[in-house]
Amino acid sequence: MAALSFPDARAVVLREVRAAMPMPAVETAELGDCSGRVLAEDVLADRDYPPFHRSMRDGFAVRAADIPGRLRLTGEVRAGGTFSGSAGAGEAVEIMTGAPVPAGADAVVMVEHCVRHDDGTVSTDRSAQPGDNVSPRACEAAAGAVVLARGAWLDYAAVACLASVGRTSIQVFARPRVAILSTGDEVVDVQETPSGSQIRNSNAWSLAAQVERAGGVPVVLPIARDTKEHTRAAVEQGLTSDLLLLSGGVSAGKYDVVEPVLAELGATFFFDRVLIQPGAPLVFGSVRGRFFFGLPGNPASTMVTFELFARAAIGLLSGATDTSLPFALARLTQPFRHRAGLTRFLPANVRGAEVTPVAWKGSGDIPSLCRANAFLVADAEKPDYAAGDIIPILFK
Repeated sequence: MAALSFPDARAVVLREVRAAMPMPAVETAELGDCSGRVLAEDVLADRDYPPFHRSMRDGFAVRAADIPGRLRLTGEVRAGGTFSGSAGAGEAVEIMTGAPVPAGADAVVMVEHCVRHDDGTVSTDRSAQPGDNVSPRACEAAAGAVVLARGAWLDYAAVACLASVGRTSIQVFARPRVAILSTGDEVVDVQETPSGSQIRNSNAWSLAAQVERAGGVPVVLPIARDTKEHTRAAVEQGLTSDLLLLSGGVSAGKYDVVEPVLAELGATFFFDRVLIQPGAPLVFGSVRGRFFFGLPGNPASTMVTFELFARAAIGLLSGATDTSLPFALARLTQPFRHRAGLTRFLPANVRGAEVTPVAWKGSGDIPSLCRANAFLVADAEKPDYAAGDIIPILFK
């Protein structure tokens, strides 16, 4: 099976999961518990937003045609209050941010640009256009309009929107259960003291954190040993979840038994290698109606391949419509060189609009990942970068 480029491999994941996934179950979440969930219904505005012409500034509500000039002050309106009269020609109404603009007024002049006089007048040397410093009624949303669409992630802004339209509970999609299976005779549980040739099972717990952040429910399974029998039993347990993530055992070594076990179970393999670093020996397929990823066992490889591929699958299984990666651009602070042929995702620190590579010792170097807040993305066709070059970055 030929190795795929990063864009091609990601396209395969999105295509296959979209084509095969069932619609997730729908459940009710309370407002205080819905953050990080995916919306299973359209949310409509219960009234116009704002429900009146709203002042954007502290100042004076006026007729734009009357200024610059000196106006008679006829009253005051605060946020949450009303003004029973209207602003007539040559008149001004003192107004606070968020208050309804009185009838007759079509602009608000900022308090900083006005002078109040002892005779009950206010003057300004500024001119204005109708609509200045005024949010028109329904400019944010008209009554009945969709303010949050089905399939949207509910972040803190979305929670604010739900609260503003009076929703105390909401329909959301059920979170997919994601089985996490670490493999290898060299791997021991976190609470154990490893021998000189063993390592603690960090991958299961980093993956659990990533799954939780991606909207799934992590199910950490016992470590699978490097025998077909033990691995097969563990895989079958993992296939009771909605998605299976395997860590390790997917290379071509003598004791890498994950792919042979999956093949014996009747798996379809969509790819088994991607032209990236870290994480080239990545496996993606399906078996018994469940998708699986065979993630490389080195920690950086596991983390990167999850973010690039498995996160999108979890998003789709969660009912989300947006599975895009959080790429941005930054300017390199120093020259950078890599060998062409692979798209590389290397630890880096972003400060403002600049990015600096973090020194690392390969895909087993967890401390370097802790010192990074992003990955710089080196183009497979561009081996040399100069200081000042613009390069894509992927935030952690």
